[in-house]
Amino acid sequence: MLVERMRPFTSTIFTEISRLAVDTGAINLGQGFPDTDGPASLLADAAANITERGLNQYPPGPGVPALREAVAAHQHRWYGLEVDPADVVVTTGATEAIAATLLGLCGPGDEVVAFEPAYDSYAAAVALAGATLRTVPLLPPDFGFDDDALAAAFSDRTRVVLVNTPHNPTGAVLTRDQLTRVGELAVAHDAVVVTDEVYEHMVFDDARHVPMASLPGLAERTLTISSAGKTFSVTGWKVGWVHGPPELVAAPRAVKQFLTFHGGAPLQPAVAHALALGDDFYTGLTADLARKRDLLSAGLRAAGFDVLTPRGTYFVVADPRPLGFDDGVDLAWKLPSLCGVAAVPVSVFCPSAEAVRAYRPFVRFAFCKRDDVLERAAERLAELRA
Repeated sequence: MLVERMRPFTSTIFTEISRLAVDTGAINLGQGFPDTDGPASLLADAAANITERGLNQYPPGPGVPALREAVAAHQHRWYGLEVDPADVVVTTGATEAIAATLLGLCGPGDEVVAFEPAYDSYAAAVALAGATLRTVPLLPPDFGFDDDALAAAFSDRTRVVLVNTPHNPTGAVLTRDQLTRVGELAVAHDAVVVTDEVYEHMVFDDARHVPMASLPGLAERTLTISSAGKTFSVTGWKVGWVHGPPELVAAPRAVKQFLTFHGGAPLQPAVAHALALGDDFYTGLTADLARKRDLLSAGLRAAGFDVLTPRGTYFVVADPRPLGFDDGVDLAWKLPSLCGVAAVPVSVFCPSAEAVRAYRPFVRFAFCKRDDVLERAAERLAELRA
């Protein structure tokens, strides 16, 4: 009975691999969720909002004013963006923000340009809207894109260009020059830029996160999406937001009120306070994840993988061909039984045949775990050499 356009999306790789990890007792490095809680002050605020302050009824449709103000302040603090809190809409995670935005802006006959590999909700949301997805491969090992391929993806039917940086699943951080090229094409084709920036505070080494709304001439055509889940290790809270110029943000605002209306009443003010945490929290987050990245990467190399070192996010892509595996999907299903560790194949994030071929061998591991978990995973992975 499922409508045809949604038939390819009846399950997700995360559900399937996480179930396999539970069934086999494997360490789950497939799904990207931390195994530690966020800042103590954030958790205490949420608890007090439930038990002491009685914030348990519907919040305002566009979101609690304190959080909308905090998002605007955050954008100015980190990127110098001038955001009116009235132009911020709080959503049930970034996933709803993306879906509501595409449903509000796109319809049959429209096209959405996105880079691949791509987070799996992108293709599903485009299908929900009845639009067509046009993809541009970010090719290993450096995850760059071909300018001609990018230009060829745009047409007079391009309605939205969807940009994810820092990029899941590759860990790439698109540069200012790369984003400028995307912006030039968006302007030339009068397309709306929608950015998924949920890993904005997880950028390593000399990489820098550049919001597309901060580039010259793009603020007036850009909707920026982020969330609290990754930054504050509360992925189950599903508190996200989208902001942009009034005429654009009206689209996700109109749609989301008929998806969830709203939720997270006690969580939103807690996130508002957390966004104002000092620089030490944010620098500590980055330093801790960079160390975990290096810990898991060293374990993967010792096990015989080639590692494509990520510049952002909390995922690392590994190449198992030196170990004799050339099919990442096959390996992901076997890995829990082979050594007690779960990962996800990168090719499942690729809508096009070209990208599926390019990423066929690769698997993705999450390193947002406790050190002892990563160390045990490295020990188990070493068994693959046998």
